[in-house]
This record gives sequence, structure tokens and C-alpha cells, in this order.
Amino acid sequence: MRIIRYYWPAILWILLVLYLCTIPGSKLPKDPFYEKIHMDKIVHLGLFGCTVLLLCIGYYKSKGHISALTLALIWFTAAFYGLAIEFIQKYLAVDRSFDMMDVVADSIGALCGVIAFLFVRKWWLKK
Repeated sequence: MRIIRYYWPAILWILLVLYLCTIPGSKLPKDPFYEKIHMDKIVHLGLFGCTVLLLCIGYYKSKGHISALTLALIWFTAAFYGLAIEFIQKYLAVDRSFDMMDVVADSIGALCGVIAFLFVRKWWLKK
């Protein structure tokens, strides 16, 4: 049970991502500027990048190391979570739909989270 303390930030963030991705579509801001710059994709990049970063930091702090395989599994899990959220949006959320480009943005964001973790580990999580 002690090991879960390293994952609380990631768990809370994952729940926040689920909440934000299932807000009814009618409550989302509608601005032509946001659509022009694809703000929703930028948001997906940030949400899933932070998800992976927090999971990697939690794993690293609990184990003291992290392998390339573990990084790949965390990336894959986050990308799959993004895909699952798109199906939740399609079938359960109000005024939301499945968007494959959101899945792509989630996957790229997750990869950015792995890269961000490598920098965080190098600069701030030294043994």
C-alpha cells in the first residue's frame, strides 16, 4: 500500500482527464480561433503528456529506475486510454463523438510525456 503514494498525482490526473474528456459538448467553448489553431488537439497533447510524465515519475520514485520497456508500456497504456476515452465519448458522453485525430494527438502527447520524463530524470531526479 505504501507504493501507491507515488502514484497519487497520476491517479488524480487520470481521473481529471476522464472528467474533462466527457464534459458535454455543448459546454465546451466554441471559438473560431480555437478551431483554427486546433486547440482541442493541443489540449489532448498536454493532457496525455502530463499523464505519462506523472506515471513515469511515480514509477521511478517507487522503483529507483525505469527501463525502456517500462517507458514503452506506459506510453502504450496512455495511448490505449486515449482510444478508450474516444469510445466513451462516442457511446456514453453527451454531444461528443469519436475522433481518430484525437487518438493521434493523445499518442503523440504520450510520447512527448516520455521525452519530458527523460529530461526531468536527467536534470532533477538524479540519484
